[in-house]
Amino acid sequence: MTGHSPELSVLTRAGDPHGGTVSENHPTAPGPATDGPGASVPGPGMDTVGRPLTVADALALPVLAAGQPQVVTGLSRLDRPVRWVHITELTDPASFLKGGELVLTTGMPLPEEPAGVRRYVDELADIGAAALVIELVRRYHRPPEALVHACRARGLPLVTLAKDVNFLEVTQVVHALILGNQAEVMRRTQRVHEAFTALTLRGAGPEDVVRAAAEMSGHTVVLENLVHRALICEPSGDTVEAALTDWEQRSRATQPADHTTVSGPGGWLVAPVEYQGERWGRVAMLPTPARPLRPAASSAFGPFGPEDVTVLERTAMALTIARLTHPTPWERTAHRGVLRDLVEQRHRSPADADARVAALGLPTKDSRFIAVFADVPREDDTTKAEELLSEELRKKGTQALVGLLGPTRLGILLSLRPDQLWRPVVEQLSRAVLDLVPGTTVSAGSEATALSGVARSFRDATRVAEATEPGRPLPPGRSYHERSDIGLRRLLFALREDTRIQDYAERRLGRLADHDARHGTDLLTTLRHYLDAAGNKTVAARSGGLSRETVYQRLRTIERILDCDLESGEQRTELHVALTALDVLRIR
Repeated sequence: MTGHSPELSVLTRAGDPHGGTVSENHPTAPGPATDGPGASVPGPGMDTVGRPLTVADALALPVLAAGQPQVVTGLSRLDRPVRWVHITELTDPASFLKGGELVLTTGMPLPEEPAGVRRYVDELADIGAAALVIELVRRYHRPPEALVHACRARGLPLVTLAKDVNFLEVTQVVHALILGNQAEVMRRTQRVHEAFTALTLRGAGPEDVVRAAAEMSGHTVVLENLVHRALICEPSGDTVEAALTDWEQRSRATQPADHTTVSGPGGWLVAPVEYQGERWGRVAMLPTPARPLRPAASSAFGPFGPEDVTVLERTAMALTIARLTHPTPWERTAHRGVLRDLVEQRHRSPADADARVAALGLPTKDSRFIAVFADVPREDDTTKAEELLSEELRKKGTQALVGLLGPTRLGILLSLRPDQLWRPVVEQLSRAVLDLVPGTTVSAGSEATALSGVARSFRDATRVAEATEPGRPLPPGRSYHERSDIGLRRLLFALREDTRIQDYAERRLGRLADHDARHGTDLLTTLRHYLDAAGNKTVAARSGGLSRETVYQRLRTIERILDCDLESGEQRTELHVALTALDVLRIR
């Protein structure tokens, strides 16, 4: 050994207010414990920036690797953080330690008797030393059995060095790394503060804040309210399904706290979110699957580092401010977002969609679904109608998501039990909407037996809504419209913007309409009466208040102008379609 002093202690604390963390995905992290003199030290992997230096990191440094280190005991505990280095040649070094030290010794002070060795190791373990490194150069050429047994019994990593190492150089190198790490952590923390300050100043919404937290931390971040509804989920490293499956059950097992802490069986990092001085909900950061919590981890925040804690605390603060500056209740925003994702099929998988919807409290297991649109007369009524309808459905125990999908359109997704008939539920919903906002048009889609069919149900509801002209009378005994109501006239009304429909109507009836306009005649009306009477001239004459002779004369004129045969059933059908199309094209 070179450069030793009788008792030199270099205390280079990491400055971690939370006691440091263990990086669980460090490339040198050991596998299963296989203690023994032949256990090798994990290879170098010195990407330690932003996290505490570990025993494995220190052993991989060239200054220590030159001593050919061998792990004798505690291979599974090499992820312990090293907060300073202590060189000692005393028989009672623990009186100079405070925990987290990498203890370096030549072995000269070790007692001869096994009881003394056990006492020496017990004191190091009790104080929380990170590891004991002993040179096998002067006094020993193999580790004493008593030392090996004592270290194994207390779970203290014991590392031997086969060659002489400059311990002072070790302290200098480790000292520089720790201080450099502190500086980098401070710079990263500053960048976190600056990022969230910028989000707050630009008035970012909750989705932007949660997304930024997930991107900065590399963890999945979830915002929930007091009744454990997951309103926003930004996955990182896993899927929405993995993050939100059985969310309410898992969340209720995670106890609330007044400050940022790790809680629950899942090891979530959670922080409260307040609104007007009262707790409104909380934001949770989930452990990344690639970095599970190790039993040996000694950090108060498990797999989460100081930077993660800072990110979550700033997230909670930014959400509190956003809650004050964004008047729309976030539950409403969450419903809108999920409904739009279902309509546009933006979920990565059906399982993700199922987990997302279930996390908002809508039953998905053994359920059927119906999509409904409520088109209110005026845009000013939509937000109020959305809020009132949501409250009304909640009071009646109707399981539904309600959200604004357009300037005057509310989307409603109903969840039904397997034995529940959907038409009575939609009728009840429709009457509630009409009571709240008279003049609203309600359109129902088709029944979906699984959440994956909801997009089709919304498409059907869209077609019904598109085919419902203003002021359209309701079907008998019903206050809403459904797909079976769409006949020829409503189909043509839905397609009225299609130029092919416009061209067809003009080609078939344009000359007759032009004749009426130039000569002041009303041949189109006579044609309508004739077609409505299915070709019965007597009925057509009665409907128009005309004599049969006048009807005969007008029909001959129509045949001449249109170059058609009104006795032909096929041509009468073509003209009837064209006349219906012309009628719907004139609707304003």
